[in-house]
Amino acid sequence: MNKLSSLILASTLAVSAATQASGKLLLKTPTAFPSSLPVLGTALTGFAATVGNISGGQIKVKIYDPGKLVSPTEILDAVSSGKVNSGFAGAGYWQGKIPAAPLFSTVPFGPEAGEYLAWMYHGNGMKLYQKMYDDAGYNVKVTICGVLPPETSGWFAKPIEKPEDLKGLNMRIYGLGADVMSKLGVGTLKLPAAEIFGALEKGAIDAAEFSMPVIDQKLGFSKIVKYNYFPGWHQQTTLLELLINKKTWNGMNQAQQSQIETACKATVTSSIAEGEALQFDAMKKAKASGVNIVYWNDTMLDTFKTTWNRVVEEQSKADPFFNEVWQDMGAFREDYKLWKDNAYLPSSTAKKL
Repeated sequence: MNKLSSLILASTLAVSAATQASGKLLLKTPTAFPSSLPVLGTALTGFAATVGNISGGQIKVKIYDPGKLVSPTEILDAVSSGKVNSGFAGAGYWQGKIPAAPLFSTVPFGPEAGEYLAWMYHGNGMKLYQKMYDDAGYNVKVTICGVLPPETSGWFAKPIEKPEDLKGLNMRIYGLGADVMSKLGVGTLKLPAAEIFGALEKGAIDAAEFSMPVIDQKLGFSKIVKYNYFPGWHQQTTLLELLINKKTWNGMNQAQQSQIETACKATVTSSIAEGEALQFDAMKKAKASGVNIVYWNDTMLDTFKTTWNRVVEEQSKADPFFNEVWQDMGAFREDYKLWKDNAYLPSSTAKKL
């Protein structure tokens, strides 16, 4: 860092400290997702409105869309270093830095929202989540601040009926699902939302997954590719995270910390409800425009599950913390199964897999 940059950073931190001392807090928050998107965008804008209201205007959130202040992939480093005092993303974005990070965002064939949140809030999930960042040397406080219901499995230009149909395709895909696809012969890329349509249009990629139908509709995927596959085996639930620089967090009073945590829990509720409410209308519109909504056949689902088991085994052997998290989540899920199998009506697909 040069002298000018050091002076600017010192000045910024001084202003931030003065602002907190006056009882007011400004969270400068770059986000990994365009704020114009439903659910992914409204989670953060909704949080900003809620925390502003319950704090009586003492906490304000200034949102920076992707690339306006820092790029999505730089958010964790920017918050940790103090370049910004907060950020909004999904932990899967840090997979290249921390192998276990995607387990705190979305898990292939993993828990649905209720089970995931039960492990996070009432199991060891949040403890392990914070431990991950602490042990990796990141100076951040993490809070769950949004939950997405299942995503689509992807958009393809042609039908995919057997594993061989995947070989040689280039696909935009996120998180641990990308590791599964790579093993099946797919070239995978993690493009930001704004770049996916152009990549499909130019033929740089043959397929893409990003999010739920209502979000994918807004991004225009159906204008280019007409086969939309379900279920989203790679993302049955997606957790969104609010990262706050630890110096900023520790400088808050207890009321401010509680207000942020309460606003995030309200956002968890509103985001999953919004996500569940908006999808069927988007799917109806997609069908009317000529999109083929396709449910993966048993052969493909079995292939994805078998390949995912191989990924887990390799990741667990390669990274002790990944294994620690996976084992803890697995033990919780095994106990939860007693409740799930007796309390809920069965899903034939889930029981078969």
